[in-house]
Amino acid sequence: METKYIFVTGGVVSSLGKGIISSSLACLLKARGFRVTIQKFDPYINIDPGTLNPYEHGECYVTVDGHEADLDLGHYERFTNIQTTRANNVTTGRIYKSVIEKERRGDYLGKTVQIIPHITDEIKRNVMALGKTGDFDFVITEIGGVVGDIESLPFLEAVRQLRWELEDNCLCLHLTYVPYINAAKELKTKPTQHSVKQLQQLGIQPDVLVLRTEHDIPATMRKKIAQFCNVAPDAVIQSIDAKSIYDVPVLMHEQHLDEIVMRLVDLDPQGQPDMNPWKEFLTKMRTAQKKVTIGLVGKYVELQDAYKSINEALFQAATYADHVLDLRYIHSERVTPENVDSQLRDLDGVIIAPGFGQRGIEGKFTALKWCREHDVPTFGICLGMQCMVIEFARNVLGLKEANSTEMQPHTPDNVIDLMEEQKSISNMGGTMRLGAYDCELQPGSRAAKAYGATRVSERHRHRFEFNNDFRARFEAAGMKCVGENPATHLVEVVELPDHRWFIGTQYHPEYSSTVLSPSPLFMDFVRSAISYHEERTTDK
Repeated sequence: METKYIFVTGGVVSSLGKGIISSSLACLLKARGFRVTIQKFDPYINIDPGTLNPYEHGECYVTVDGHEADLDLGHYERFTNIQTTRANNVTTGRIYKSVIEKERRGDYLGKTVQIIPHITDEIKRNVMALGKTGDFDFVITEIGGVVGDIESLPFLEAVRQLRWELEDNCLCLHLTYVPYINAAKELKTKPTQHSVKQLQQLGIQPDVLVLRTEHDIPATMRKKIAQFCNVAPDAVIQSIDAKSIYDVPVLMHEQHLDEIVMRLVDLDPQGQPDMNPWKEFLTKMRTAQKKVTIGLVGKYVELQDAYKSINEALFQAATYADHVLDLRYIHSERVTPENVDSQLRDLDGVIIAPGFGQRGIEGKFTALKWCREHDVPTFGICLGMQCMVIEFARNVLGLKEANSTEMQPHTPDNVIDLMEEQKSISNMGGTMRLGAYDCELQPGSRAAKAYGATRVSERHRHRFEFNNDFRARFEAAGMKCVGENPATHLVEVVELPDHRWFIGTQYHPEYSSTVLSPSPLFMDFVRSAISYHEERTTDK
């Protein structure tokens, strides 16, 4: 069949959940047997979010091919169980960069380069590129930002043009907000009407309206919205607040979103999507009674989205273990030798978060020393793994000045360092190891047992590495380097075999954890935390 293109736009306010609606629709279409992919167009001028502070844009997600992407791509993968690439996330900066490079090469033959047609043509090329591979039945394209934003105008103009060019193989889904005025005890439809009117003024008529709301929207009000917005009444559905984002695909199916979309692109929605594995996950989520308490030690813990993939990987693992996740955020800047016991003693497991830079690093060392000495299940990810190495070097190997050259460039005990080939690169990002790399695990190691394999592939996002010059000393003292890159022999996984669960990974296993394929390492960590909890409860 010809590829069908679905454009998802948003109105009234940002953060309505376009990514979750896009992911839910993709989940339903995939469950019907279609080949689906999702891409996100972000209207900011950065080339990618790799240089953005988490305070600006939340978590930076990494694709298997090493692209630093918007966090919505994490939702796409978690909901669909498919892997995204750099083709699935495009920014205004990348569009302009590509057009300028073409202009410098003379590709435009001396013509004046303009937003229309050159910028819009480049946007359209990126939309169509996925469909032209022939690998997908549906390409869902989420347009970042809100209708009315000046930054989004070129993307919306490209959508307008594609609506004409693609004819019946294309539709627009508009997500908007219906606020509830508590003082008047009324839902208000006017913001939605204005939002659709703005979209219509740009030449785009939405085919489907999804109304975000905290309160049930009566059928009569949905019909009124349909009339004012020129949308078929059965194509106006509500997305009411759910207990979990993972409920949304089922809620959307109950309102026939997948069937509506299929009919709009001339497909017969026969049968039902196979959502049984998904529903089994939801059943576990709803019926879990016991609690597992995990502490996440990091410097961005006040940000809801800074550690989004870790949060979701933990939630998935706890759910499959029939437990409710009690995730406690611990600010690493506020962890001291004096208060570490009071902050960590009630936890069943501790994660030392990834990150960059000096801020909050000493608190991570303090937390790690306490966890190691009290034999608490501990998981260090990326910088968290490097902190494990540094803490062990200082307090077990006796290398009091042990550090990473990221924090202390002239430390004599550079247990974490840049590799020689990286030291001459100055471009930000040029020294990064990004994307999926193979890792060879030692047979019999805790990590290998967790994966049930000795060869795995996981995603990276870091500059600094374990310094192999110190490897023999670590091994002799009990910290085993149980995972390495088979091509470069860079250390990827360290563990303390004589502890309950004390593992650090240079890579980010959270990126590959999905609802239907949870991360084996997170699953094993959470199981160990549950065992530790049961052990302590029994002792009492």
